[in-house]
Amino acid sequence: MINKKRLTLLLVTAVSFLLSGCVTPPKPLTKGDAFPKMYEEQPRSLLILPPMNESTDAQAKDYYMTTAEMPYAMMGYYTFPVEMVGDIMKQEGVYDTELLYSMPLDKFYDYFGADAVLFTRIKKWDVSYLVVASSLTVSIESKIVSTKSSETLWAYRGSVVVDLSGGNNSNSGVAGLIASAIVTAISTASADYVKYAHQANQRLISSLPVGPYHELYMQDQGMSLSNQAQKR
Repeated sequence: MINKKRLTLLLVTAVSFLLSGCVTPPKPLTKGDAFPKMYEEQPRSLLILPPMNESTDAQAKDYYMTTAEMPYAMMGYYTFPVEMVGDIMKQEGVYDTELLYSMPLDKFYDYFGADAVLFTRIKKWDVSYLVVASSLTVSIESKIVSTKSSETLWAYRGSVVVDLSGGNNSNSGVAGLIASAIVTAISTASADYVKYAHQANQRLISSLPVGPYHELYMQDQGMSLSNQAQKR
């Protein structure tokens, strides 16, 4: 015979199970929810500044800049040619990236007529080398700021970890370890770092509301954000 305590426990468990089945799953975060100011200000032109390199790799800035302009243009924004921007800034006596990042935003509108500015920080560009295995970690933070309101319209960070060892770690014994070390060294030295910068960039841009030159302009507010990128 079931005693009262056990019966009560069974009833509580059954009710909890039924209630848990009725709980509505959380609504996925959409572009419209995350970045309403992008849809309010509707920037058309985007000035892409050289990134601030906070990584340990002195060449990370060059790797990134080769991938920066085209993806944002493909997302429907007019992007100013990077070389032209650099030349104009030098004519104005601005040679250092840190000076660019500290300039008043309205100056970018005065010089270029840009609606918004893209600021980027390379947080990591690190190669981890363990003799028979190596990997590259690329982590990038970006934000788009309005030149008219000085408001941050969009901010995201994206990371990618890439195996550079060539997948050759199955050899055993001393000879196998030496062979694996050689393969790892060659694979690391010949790695296409520009390709990996592009991958990190794509993870960022997947969250960006499209611009006025894209067929889905002002129609993607309900699109859920990619799990591959993280909102700052």
